Amino acid sequence: MIRNFTYYTPTKVAFGAGAEAKTGRLVKEQGCRKVLLHYGGGSARRSGLLDRVEQSLAQAGVEYVQLGGVVPNPRLSLVYEGIDLCRREGVDFILAVGGGSVIDSAKAIGYGAANEGDVWDYYMGLRKPSACLPLGAVLTLSATGSEMSNSSVITKEEGLLKRAYNDDISRPKFAVLNPELTMTLPPYQTASGCVDIMMHTMERYFNQSENLELTDGISHALLKTVMKNAAILLERPEDYNARAEVMWAGSLSHNGLTGCGNDGGDWACHKLEHELGGLYDVAHGAGLAAVWGSWARYVYKARVERFAQFARCVMDVDACDDPEACALAGIAALEDFFRSIQMPTSLRELGVNPTESEIEEMAAKCAAGAPGGTVGVVRPLEQADMAAIYRAAL
Repeated sequence: MIRNFTYYTPTKVAFGAGAEAKTGRLVKEQGCRKVLLHYGGGSARRSGLLDRVEQSLAQAGVEYVQLGGVVPNPRLSLVYEGIDLCRREGVDFILAVGGGSVIDSAKAIGYGAANEGDVWDYYMGLRKPSACLPLGAVLTLSATGSEMSNSSVITKEEGLLKRAYNDDISRPKFAVLNPELTMTLPPYQTASGCVDIMMHTMERYFNQSENLELTDGISHALLKTVMKNAAILLERPEDYNARAEVMWAGSLSHNGLTGCGNDGGDWACHKLEHELGGLYDVAHGAGLAAVWGSWARYVYKARVERFAQFARCVMDVDACDDPEACALAGIAALEDFFRSIQMPTSLRELGVNPTESEIEEMAAKCAAGAPGGTVGVVRPLEQADMAAIYRAAL
């Protein structure tokens, strides 16, 4: 039986070339008094994007303070700095200019500034926030979908813990999506982002429930669209239409659309990758590509027909009478695609070679961060299973 669901997507999207010019008006619509302009490194300034956003804010009469310095796998220490700044300056709206890391950091700052106590408690599952400062986003990297999602992932330097927290109160009020802003990204970042987009849909697709045919069809189309345009961008990184297809796919992949009617999906690969990101600071999408094949081969027999459907409908594997052979062919075909866009399919290709003690450490952290010590639903994984998948991914 198809599950009941609530589909909630409150984010207003301004999409297209030059859309960042609308930022000031979009912020003004929120009725705020002072904005925190949050961003990453120097590229946002060098590219002229920050100047254009600041000009738009000034034209709209919006007062703001700034906090830069967000890095990939955003750090808790900067979140604390942002919380203090918001409280001192009376900030009541946060504008994130950057990719998913900046938006995730903005969400964490929003939680911390609007509630008492340590914001890290939310990411450790110790309590829930009652509010979040409202925020908007000007997106510069198609990957995480954080611009329309309820998700945020933060890394705590002490202990190298990377943890996620999901709450609808953090969904951005608006998202500015200009595909032109992604054209200067290095090929590795573009490809890594495409993998992340695909995985947000695949984590929901591989589940243990009935599925709406329509939701499956949306998932199939989204995945094939990203694959097609990832290949185009490898050859023509300034192709506007390909950038636009990938950017919109990134938003739709993580706003809940591809999970409508099912159990919410597996998410084991994300949990496994979070430990890689925490320990080795690797690009998220690349880390997902490095572990996905090993996870899939470890669990596919528990949902073989679903993997076979993926093989036929997404990877265009020829119809075959043996679902298991079809499933394995689909797994291999996706790994071939990852290689074709220069993404890793093993930990060594990712550039890391964990020792046995590090494998055990990652598995232990992953289990400790999961309710009941298990992750995933296709085949629930205990700590020993997690370690086995890391070893297989070597």
